[in-house]
Amino acid sequence: MNISDIIAPERVVCDLDASSKKRVLEKISDMIVTNTSSTMATQDIVDSLTARERLGSTGIGYGVAIPHGRVKTTDKTIAAFVQLHEGIDFDAADNQSVDLLFALLVPEESTDEHLQLLAQLAEMFSDESFRTQLRATKDQDAIYKLLSSWKKTN
Repeated sequence: MNISDIIAPERVVCDLDASSKKRVLEKISDMIVTNTSSTMATQDIVDSLTARERLGSTGIGYGVAIPHGRVKTTDKTIAAFVQLHEGIDFDAADNQSVDLLFALLVPEESTDEHLQLLAQLAEMFSDESFRTQLRATKDQDAIYKLLSSWKKTN
């Protein structure tokens, strides 16, 4: 699956102010509900993302987090991206604050697709030059193009 299949320009936000992990997860949830045709409720998304965070932080290092969760009320995978104005504590394994978040919601019964997407995202965000480009870009459409055009290099 391509990133462009799951994200849309209106679900990309740059230079967002958020003071905590809880607040950024709420803002991501609001953004997803506002910018999809799904019947998902904001609180269901917040609950799903928060429940996953309780299992262990989705902060993968290098200032990146991939909050993700399963949702009963969707039959398709939906993503959102947030670039924060300033990094926040996300309990990441490397103890670095997080300023880039790629949120992923999958249908409740999704398994293989979910794991493949997480692996693809982990690879994408392990690319230092890609992270640098995302941080340097302050335009929503330009960030969307970077995300949707990323290709795995062999």
